[in-house]
Parts: sequence; C-alpha cells; structure tokens
Amino acid sequence: MGKLIVIEGLDGSGKATQSRLLCQRLQEQGRTCKKVAFPDYDHESVAFVKLYLSGALGTAEEVGAYAASTFFAVDRYVSFKLRWGQDYQGDTILVADRYSTSNATHQTTKLPREQWDEYLDWMEDYEYGKLGLPRPDMVIFLSVPPHISQKLIEGRYHGDNEKKDIHEADLGYLERCYAGAGYVADRQGWHMLDCAPNGQMLSVEEISEKIWQMVRGII
Repeated sequence: MGKLIVIEGLDGSGKATQSRLLCQRLQEQGRTCKKVAFPDYDHESVAFVKLYLSGALGTAEEVGAYAASTFFAVDRYVSFKLRWGQDYQGDTILVADRYSTSNATHQTTKLPREQWDEYLDWMEDYEYGKLGLPRPDMVIFLSVPPHISQKLIEGRYHGDNEKKDIHEADLGYLERCYAGAGYVADRQGWHMLDCAPNGQMLSVEEISEKIWQMVRGII
C-alpha cells in the first residue's frame, strides 16, 4: 500500500504550493509521488461542489454541514475510483491538497458545539467506512489566521472580490472554522504547523522545510 499525506488548511494558507513542493521533494528522494487536489475541478463530479461554492444553493450555513459534506465526499470518491486508487494500492505516496479533512474543518463549526463529536463520527464513518476512502497517514494543517490569509486571497484575485467563493468571501465563517480547527486537529491527530508566528507569515521555503521534517519520519 502507498501512503496518503494531506496538506490541509483554510483558504489562502498555501496548500497548493506546499503540496506541490512536497511532492517534488519526495521525487528528488527517489520516491514515487502523485499530487491530487480537492475539489477535483477537472472532472464533472465537482458539479454539486461548484453549485454550493457559487452560492446558488444558499449561504454555507443555509446548506448545512451534512448536505455540503456529501457534495465534497462524492467528488473525492469519484477521484479515488478514476484517478488515484490504483496508485494508492501500489508504492506511490499520494500528496493531497485538501481531503476529507476539509469537511471536518469547514463543516463542523456550522453546528452547535455539542454536536461536533456526533458530526465528526458521522463524517469519518461515511467517508472512510461506507465510501471506503483511505484514511490519511498524516495530516498537516497549515495554521494561518484568517486576517492574514484574506490578504493572500486578495492578492490571488488581484482585489476582485467577485472571484471569491462563499467560503472565501465570508470572513466570519473562516474565523469560526479557524477557531474550531484546533479541536478537530486534536481529535483526529493532525500535525499543526504555525505558519505565521508573531503575526508574520513564514517564507514558502521555511514552511516547506518544516513540512519535510514532519513527513520524513513516516516515509
């Protein structure tokens, strides 16, 4: 069996860049590596995710944790079946930019605090049990406060707020997700990486090196 390493974090935290750099470094070490990203915007399975993120179905809270979770989970299931399941069965290291862990981060805090454990139990059983998706071997959460990540998102879209999805455009929602991420990380055994100590973002290279030091112990 291969391994599945997930680079997780809120919008604008640098997941795409760091997952790409990690895959490159693994390949330089002679390991077979494949990068995957979710949502899978290159496949039609993402249709319901696009509807949700566009706001066509309502706000994030109006859609709710369980309905939104199914949209993202089905997209992952199709990707696993068609794109990387066979690689995972071999000796390939999969590096994922987001995974089921994004449901845990983004959907949990839509619910009252007393319902968080019930939702997380349901999510794990649904994705890893009923859908049969593999559990990650390691999850690294790039911890970037929303007020900093928002500036990075603004740079990505060159100030065009119309390009933001309903998560990116709702700072209050992202702040709630960020506040709940520590709880989810503790419960699911994630590695938290503080990317902005003292309120200053670390360089891409510094974050990449910290990720490598975490990953090298399991490969």
